[in-house]
Amino acid sequence: MRDPFPLPPLPGLSKATGPLADSLSFPTLPLHIHEVIGSALFYTFIHMVVSPILSTRLFPKHYPTSRSKKINWDAHVVSLIQSCLINALSLWVIFVDKERGAMDWQQRIWGYTGAGGMIQAMACGYFVWDLCITLCYLDVFGLGLLAHAVSALAVYSFGFRPFLNYYSCIFILYELSTPFLNIHWFFDKLNMTGSKAQLYNGIALLFTFFACRLVWGSYQSVLVYIDMWQAVHHSPDAGYVAAALSQNSTLTDPDQNMMAFVKESVPVPIWLALVYVASNIVLNTLNWFWFFKMITAVKKRFEPPKGAPVAVTTDGKPIQNGDAVPAAIGDSTATDEKAGLRGLRRRGDFLVDAFPDVIPDSEELRAGTIQ
Repeated sequence: MRDPFPLPPLPGLSKATGPLADSLSFPTLPLHIHEVIGSALFYTFIHMVVSPILSTRLFPKHYPTSRSKKINWDAHVVSLIQSCLINALSLWVIFVDKERGAMDWQQRIWGYTGAGGMIQAMACGYFVWDLCITLCYLDVFGLGLLAHAVSALAVYSFGFRPFLNYYSCIFILYELSTPFLNIHWFFDKLNMTGSKAQLYNGIALLFTFFACRLVWGSYQSVLVYIDMWQAVHHSPDAGYVAAALSQNSTLTDPDQNMMAFVKESVPVPIWLALVYVASNIVLNTLNWFWFFKMITAVKKRFEPPKGAPVAVTTDGKPIQNGDAVPAAIGDSTATDEKAGLRGLRRRGDFLVDAFPDVIPDSEELRAGTIQ
């Protein structure tokens, strides 16, 4: 499938990018450099212009005035917009790009389609913005987010070799849970913590996190490991290489031949496979860790704090969630009952209260509690 981006590459920009692409062995970078730069500028515009204007008008009482909190708010706006946009485009490419869907294992490793390259380029553009904004406000975001921005940009840049162009749409779908994560964060800032809206959003967050990051992500990781194992031990078929080196313009056109950039019959370098697999394992491990931390936080909402007396009714029966507390003035049991109820929450609140413990924010990242 051809690159569906509405604007074609700028000849001058592509030509100027050529030497850098050659030195990095990124032959597809000149085809998508305008998308990388355009995406980075788009998210910068949202962060610097759109978010402050809209947030001030829509939430004048809640939009922060302090520098660090304002930067953090605007960054969440960018993250919300980016995750919705990249998810929609990735799903569209997966369902529409028939050439991508018909790829064999060699094409999944070394192949290229313009649509997959667009997704990869737009993701890189976001990570370029992320890196720049983290460097500019390092005191706000900290070294942890700087390391994340550098590693994410580096890993996704390998796709310009091209390398695992097929999987660019697949693993970006980890972001399906990100809109709900950002919405939950905004509910807290808008004083809507514990509301039904936050509860329903929290349920959607748990479901998408489990389904996309754990089930889908782990399954696709196994598939990419299998493809990677073959790519490390086998070279591309001679027919693919011969077609890419031929004088036939159709066979050397990346829009006609998905293997047009395969110029050598050599396996995937060990270092490249190790970098990718190690990054994938770390990310999947963190996803499982965060999910189980969510579950632990949810379970705590059912348990009263240790040492707190159990609230009972006047006839000695334990008070259930939502029952009224007896107000016996001057009766010591009433005080005990109220103290016991401090550890009990309404059933509708247990899920939404769990997430502040596990949502990474700039303060937590600086402290190193959540990476």
